[in-house]
Amino acid sequence: MILMISWKLSRKLKEENLIDEDYIEDELLEEGESTETEGQGLYEHFRIEVDRGQEPLRIDKYLTEHTQHSSRNRIQQAAEAGFLFVNDRPVKSNYKVRSGDVITLMLDRPHFDTTIEPEDIPLDVRYEDDELMVIYKPAGMVVHPGCGNFHGTLVHAIAWHLRNLPTYDPNDPQVGLVHRIDKDTSGLLVVAKTPEAKSHLGKQFFKHDTHRSYHALVWGNFVEDEGRIEGNIGRDPKDRLRMAVFPPDSEIGKPAVTHYRVLERYGYTTLVECVLETGRTHQIRAHMKHIGHPLFADERYGGDQILRGERTASYKAYIQNCFKLCPRQALHAKTLGFVHPKTGEQMDFTSTLPDDMSAVIEKWRNRLKNNEIKELIS
Repeated sequence: MILMISWKLSRKLKEENLIDEDYIEDELLEEGESTETEGQGLYEHFRIEVDRGQEPLRIDKYLTEHTQHSSRNRIQQAAEAGFLFVNDRPVKSNYKVRSGDVITLMLDRPHFDTTIEPEDIPLDVRYEDDELMVIYKPAGMVVHPGCGNFHGTLVHAIAWHLRNLPTYDPNDPQVGLVHRIDKDTSGLLVVAKTPEAKSHLGKQFFKHDTHRSYHALVWGNFVEDEGRIEGNIGRDPKDRLRMAVFPPDSEIGKPAVTHYRVLERYGYTTLVECVLETGRTHQIRAHMKHIGHPLFADERYGGDQILRGERTASYKAYIQNCFKLCPRQALHAKTLGFVHPKTGEQMDFTSTLPDDMSAVIEKWRNRLKNNEIKELIS
């Protein structure tokens, strides 16, 4: 039984350092964020009865010794959140278990089966060979099944596409998606068909040898044309569905570096290119908010409000029309580059901006052009 983590697909990936240790929580953070808890109760995910003759022992230490794939820190977090129960009563991590105690982990979401079955879902494949394929994920498509999203995800679509490949098991963590992007972010992803390809590509991502660039429409104008953002990224203590930025030497969160370059300026918003030196959850979204430039229409990080500009009725209507054109964070994974795991060839891919981002960017361009014409006439 796995405490706190029900995603069996992560085990080997975590052992090989191919994904962050918070990968599973990140999936719930992203894919489950729009789903309300069913009812107001808690759901049992784990149960264990303390052996007879057990001497009093702190519950966090006891569970660390009696469960697999769990850490003392995770157990303490569960207790702090009120999810750890003994004999149907919540306890803290310093509670000392005794013979006959019944320990349960009760979460605010139902337990679910993560077994992946192929589903006939359209898949936009940009490149494919015997080792890998590069695919385009549209905004709004969930990557992995999570709370409230058990079907219709990208991995279900991949399983269908590769259903006739005998060596591909969608439930084997040694193959499949090598990295991920947020549900409401569009762009390119690479899928490994073989364990060898997964290991080779995974190490490239872990060592930051890949090249990934994003286009983002953000609020505000930049003084400089380019810059570097450095700051640890960890879960926001005030909102578990959001990430926050902490000082690099704070030992909170994980080191993260984002490089950005201004592509176009529209006055109250700016189109920037972001290149990741690391790949943390919500990295661009959190870093941009941290420097005062939240992504346009990013509800999670406050970008769905009017953060720059006038307070006239016409401007407010204009912004609302922009939000309707692009009702999600304006972020697109535009390029992806890596070394082919078998041939050693450098592989570089690029994708055009999706229609929603293109439309809202064009709207800002036209507004800027019209304002410039008005200034010339006046």
